[in-house]
Amino acid sequence: MAKALDGIRVLDLTQYEAGPSCTQMLAWLGADVVKIEPPAGEPGRTALSDKRGEDAWFFLLLNSCKKGVTLNLKSPRGRAMFEELVKTADVVVENLGPGSMDRLGLGYEALRRLNPRIIAASVKGFGSGGPYAEYKSFEWIAQAMAGAMSMTGFPDGPPTKAIGGLADTGAGLHTAIGILAAIIQRQATGVGQQLEVAQQDSVVNLLRIHLRESYATGKPSPRQGNRSASAAPSNLYRCRPFGPNDYVFVHLATVEMWKTLTKIVGRPELGDDPRYADRRDRVEFVDEIDAMIEAWTEKRTKHEALEILAGAGIPCGAVLDSNEVLADKHLRQRGFIVELEHPRRGTYPMPTNPVRLSDSPTDVVRAPLLGEHNAEIYGKLLGLGGAELEALRKDGVI
Repeated sequence: MAKALDGIRVLDLTQYEAGPSCTQMLAWLGADVVKIEPPAGEPGRTALSDKRGEDAWFFLLLNSCKKGVTLNLKSPRGRAMFEELVKTADVVVENLGPGSMDRLGLGYEALRRLNPRIIAASVKGFGSGGPYAEYKSFEWIAQAMAGAMSMTGFPDGPPTKAIGGLADTGAGLHTAIGILAAIIQRQATGVGQQLEVAQQDSVVNLLRIHLRESYATGKPSPRQGNRSASAAPSNLYRCRPFGPNDYVFVHLATVEMWKTLTKIVGRPELGDDPRYADRRDRVEFVDEIDAMIEAWTEKRTKHEALEILAGAGIPCGAVLDSNEVLADKHLRQRGFIVELEHPRRGTYPMPTNPVRLSDSPTDVVRAPLLGEHNAEIYGKLLGLGGAELEALRKDGVI
């Protein structure tokens, strides 16, 4: 079956998470993504590995469904080979340091001269045009500078980083959206364009509804821990056997949910009490409500609580640890967690594409070994044979 992005070739110069998450999404959707690494490999391949010399789980999780080649862009021959690849491509994606592509002689103007249809996408920490443009960034830097840390944590504690790739995968997915839009626009104009996404911008976009305190009161949005300032109940509740992740999160939105919950926990009279009818009014009684719910949850495991509450229409989530997520029966039955085989790492569970298209299913393939597709890609696109590739290898070009 044809894929949604069949015929779209992406040259992937990205590293770590922000860029690879973008190109992985394009590969999941069917694009031919060619990951181009330095001969020693991109930093995320081995630097973050639990075993020296082995491809990191970090790398394997972010680079599935791609083909991998090596190329030294700092060598004249390597740069010339890349320029020939650009002529065959639709998209170039990079998240190198500020100014790196221009210093390599591969900035947008140079790429456009080679291929007017090229879409050149860049993922940066702060983007161009502002006073922070030359600053380097990682996930936690962008979270700090976008306001996420100031709103995360408990009121009596320090600002806290949020797990979840808000800046890295968040920026990567925004970039993928921009690339898809540019591809559609190119169908009308016949030419490509330059695309930039900043991590700081992306995180602000993801948390924009939490800026409302600034609009309402003129004060910074406070840290609230696990509770909500505008709804109750909305909190974590302990469960048996009281391990570090034996909790469920409950968050109610309607009066009907509140009435159902009060019946389940044995306090049906509260369901008809007008003082508790509105979720905002219930915030006044939050300590009482939390104690009532936890008195019920602590007699059950998180999975028992989930089945009872969610089964009755109460929004409830068990706090699954990473092992439980990889083994989760729902994720596996839906085919979101699948088993892949790696020649060095063996069999491992892999999260797949969360975007499901009925006519473009994702066939998940493990991340490539370093330079695994050199012969295939350079043979097919540049017409290079075995002897030429061996000479390039000896010269440090691949």
